[in-house]
Amino acid sequence: MAKLVIVGPAYPFRGGIAAFNESLARTWLQMGHQVEIYTFTTQYPSMLFPGKTQYEEGPAPEGLTIHRALSSVNPVSWFLVGNAIRKARPDMVLFRYWLPFMAPSLGTVARIIRKNGYSRIVALTDNVVPHEKRKGDKALTDYFLASCHAFVTMSNTVTEELRQFTTHKPIVCQPHPIYDTYGQKMPRQEALQELGLPEGKYLLFFGFIRHYKGLDLLLEAMQDERIRQAGIKLIVAGEFYEPQEPYAKIIQEGNLQNSVILKTSYIPHDQVRTYFSVADLVVQPYRHASQSGVTQIAYHFEVPMVVTAVGGLVEMIPHGDVGYVVPVEPKAIADAIHTFFQETKSEEMKANIRIEKKKYTWQAMAQAILKVSQLKRNEKEHF
Repeated sequence: MAKLVIVGPAYPFRGGIAAFNESLARTWLQMGHQVEIYTFTTQYPSMLFPGKTQYEEGPAPEGLTIHRALSSVNPVSWFLVGNAIRKARPDMVLFRYWLPFMAPSLGTVARIIRKNGYSRIVALTDNVVPHEKRKGDKALTDYFLASCHAFVTMSNTVTEELRQFTTHKPIVCQPHPIYDTYGQKMPRQEALQELGLPEGKYLLFFGFIRHYKGLDLLLEAMQDERIRQAGIKLIVAGEFYEPQEPYAKIIQEGNLQNSVILKTSYIPHDQVRTYFSVADLVVQPYRHASQSGVTQIAYHFEVPMVVTAVGGLVEMIPHGDVGYVVPVEPKAIADAIHTFFQETKSEEMKANIRIEKKKYTWQAMAQAILKVSQLKRNEKEHF
């Protein structure tokens, strides 16, 4: 039995990284290990957070030990958390790294833990080069990465970015596991009734809305005459993390008021399955990406996808089998949507998804992290 610690988002913070950390902790517990999570008291200062709230509603997850102790902006907490973990001498500490803003706090905590001369420091790097770049990102990322013994990535794109920072430390690439905590797919009619929608053909854009996610490109694709004539509608389910006005303008000028259904508030955990149970096709028109948890939710609910040919999305979607991989432009997105409905590919793709998704287990991720923690410098393995 190993003694393991995760440092990163968890309840009461919401979002994909928090859900991931909690699922990973449960997997290690099921494998017989001892697991604790150290999460934030302050993750982002309110003035820097683009959404309405950072916090999850509802009770804490059962069976998990979560310490809410780390402030991203209070150095006193960095030393308190670092020393607490250092003294506990876990076998491994896993840090989640997704944003340079977190580098000072996480990098300092990691350095303090390393002083015990025992605990292995592993980083699961969601992003190394951020989607929205700012001055100082490289220096901050350097500071954090230098504190780690080894790394796990979830796409070859991020692995390549990481190798620009470190050439001698172990890195393994293990694909993002399936998000399987949202329950089972609902009967379509029941899901339609919950959302107040009639029977029809529905696309789903899911997740928070920022420029790099390309919702504007999808709205332009929705103006394609083939899509209008087919009566295909788009559900936009997720919170705006930037001004809504440019998107409203595209809808207005493109006369899409009857084709686009806006559900633009945060989608609670227990409502996620409703949207994926209605969707015929999930569309991810991203301008750039590392990997995406939305892909793994779609896999769980066995919904075919259209994704753009960026980052790790290309690695996750076998073109023509479980969805389509297209260039980052509206015409290509519209072509794929039209092809899907015209050729009635739904059942064929769902059958392929049931096979493909078997690759993406939590056990595989849990074991990959444990294994890389034991590798030494210049030992590289490919999983």
